[in-house]
Amino acid sequence: MHGIADRAGLTGGLPVILHKLILRFLKYKDDMGFYHIQAEDTVRWLDKAGVRLGRGATTLDLGCGHGMIGGILMGRGCRVTFADENNWLLDEYRGADFRVFDIERDDLAKLGRFDLVICSNVLEHISRPERFLKSVDCLLEPGGKLYLSWTNWLSPWGGHEYSPFHYLGPRRGHLVFDRVVKRPRKHTPYENLFPTGIGSTLRMVRDNRNLAVREIAPRYYPELAFIMRLPVLREFLTWNCVLLLERVDRRGSWAHSLRNSL
Repeated sequence: MHGIADRAGLTGGLPVILHKLILRFLKYKDDMGFYHIQAEDTVRWLDKAGVRLGRGATTLDLGCGHGMIGGILMGRGCRVTFADENNWLLDEYRGADFRVFDIERDDLAKLGRFDLVICSNVLEHISRPERFLKSVDCLLEPGGKLYLSWTNWLSPWGGHEYSPFHYLGPRRGHLVFDRVVKRPRKHTPYENLFPTGIGSTLRMVRDNRNLAVREIAPRYYPELAFIMRLPVLREFLTWNCVLLLERVDRRGSWAHSLRNSL
């Protein structure tokens, strides 16, 4: 017989998706199965948030990596464009529309406009996120949505593969990891990983008058979305933050957004 926690989507005190990801990571690390679970959960969350999927909706998977999120959206009927520095798409997506694009240097406007833009776990790898957030609305059709998620720096996984040594500071933590653990790592602070917080990102979003925040939640346990209203604690308690942003008219009202309440 299932208890209240199970009916709420929780297993053993953990939301189902987080439970699955932890078990998968402990057994296989971040393999293709891990990324597939992430991708499926992303599309489920978009559905629950009321984002129109399918029926030819133009979609950009920006910083697509292997392309799993965009691939699932293609299966839903979206017209998907993939973009990244290199083509790492899985073989099953190789025939799709792919653009070589450097998010640090290239002009976002060259990619066109879309009904939906996915930018999953990219923001913390951008050296100037304020530049990106200042101009990202140019990718959206009026009323278009941006799914933006990232691993915030003060969360338990802020240092990625060398966590929790990142708590020793962005200038020192990775060096202590090298001496103590002596295992190769992919990320180096201020080279390809940048301290990125929830509060600072929300402030940058507010500076773009063409964007409204429609949803904000911990990506893997959205049932605990109240955490996002706790300014300091949310930086530590949110493993991965997700924002759903919408392009609005400059004259549009912010009354229905979360802009002034976070």
